[in-house]
Amino acid sequence: MMGDDDSPRLTLPVGPRDHVQGVATAPATLLEYGDYECPYCGAAYPIVKEVQKRLGKGLRFVFRNFPLANAHPHATLAAEAAEVVGAQGKFWEMHDTLYEHQTALTESDLLRYARGLGVDRETFTTELRRPVYVDRVQEDFSSGVRSGVNGTPTFYINGIRHNGSYELDVLLEAIGSSAAPGAGGPSPPRATSSRGRKRSGV
Repeated sequence: MMGDDDSPRLTLPVGPRDHVQGVATAPATLLEYGDYECPYCGAAYPIVKEVQKRLGKGLRFVFRNFPLANAHPHATLAAEAAEVVGAQGKFWEMHDTLYEHQTALTESDLLRYARGLGVDRETFTTELRRPVYVDRVQEDFSSGVRSGVNGTPTFYINGIRHNGSYELDVLLEAIGSSAAPGAGGPSPPRATSSRGRKRSGV
């Protein structure tokens, strides 16, 4: 594993364009480049939820799209669907729904999820098929490539790529080590395993 001094950094800082949970003043920012159809991202999804639960206000979480279209035929459309719904203020609800239904990501499935979240059918269909958010998804993807992403999920902690496992105890320890001194966050347990390192590659 590379040391922090050698690890790739984010080339596109977190900003207003991003989907963010948590406050900007949190001592730690965990950013994920993910693919809604990637099984490894699906495995990481509940782990990230648990990390958020444990760290509370001490963590800011950011999600960026990195659909691996060659391996996952529905990933790009799912990412664009999340952006369509996100424009109506329900990105995280759609994000969670997609990860909880990874095996059902056809256009009709996406429409069903959007309608369940109260998104107008015509608006959703029009914006998905035009497609309105293809550039937004591609911008995420390109920023990931420039930042050293070569598979999904890839995590960055305070702007530095996390090269270890995404298992719960490993992420907690890495986040704790990166948090600003004196931030007052909880002390995470030490890592005891290296499971959870598989990723879908570019």
